[in-house]
Amino acid sequence: MSRRPARAEQPRDIDDQTPGNQVLTLPNLISFVRLLGVPVFLYLFLVARADVAALVVLAIGGTTDWVDGWIARRLHQVSRLGELLDPLADRLYILATLVAFTARDVVPWQFTAALLARELLLLGSLAVLRRFGYGPPPVHYVGKTATFLLLAAFPVLLLATAVTDVATAASAIGWGLAWWGLVLYWVAGGMYVVQAARLVRAARGSGAAA
Repeated sequence: MSRRPARAEQPRDIDDQTPGNQVLTLPNLISFVRLLGVPVFLYLFLVARADVAALVVLAIGGTTDWVDGWIARRLHQVSRLGELLDPLADRLYILATLVAFTARDVVPWQFTAALLARELLLLGSLAVLRRFGYGPPPVHYVGKTATFLLLAAFPVLLLATAVTDVATAASAIGWGLAWWGLVLYWVAGGMYVVQAARLVRAARGSGAAA
């Protein structure tokens, strides 16, 4: 079976730039800082029980989701490391927040299970792609939208528990964002699975022809 380079037949966004090998760039620094925010949030929320401080860390981590990618394109500093760090930071924020929120009953375990099941589905698809010589598929705009909604929902849900004066309004807004984020998260997951299946069929067809 012939092996193809990772991303060989995968569509890219029209504003994508060819990634370089830079490490010390401003976008990568922002991504590193976002990664460091994950253990800080967990400590503040689960150990120190400093909900307001945890809310600030979570809000900063969520609202800066798009900043590193925007700066990378603006400054022509798109890098392979950045392409790995950005989605990694997003997933760690989502997973860490889900675990923390479930532990303190901010969100029900069913919501957490639904998001974790999608992650397991994607991990299985990535494992299959690697067997055929492909790397991770490029992030789709539906997945980006879902991530944005979830990262926006979590601080609002935390606000609903930390500040009683705005609990009703914040809870309604937070859960509206969260449920839409969950739906789009699964839609994006389905799109990745379909894309992976097409690549696998193409690789098998190429191998059979060879």
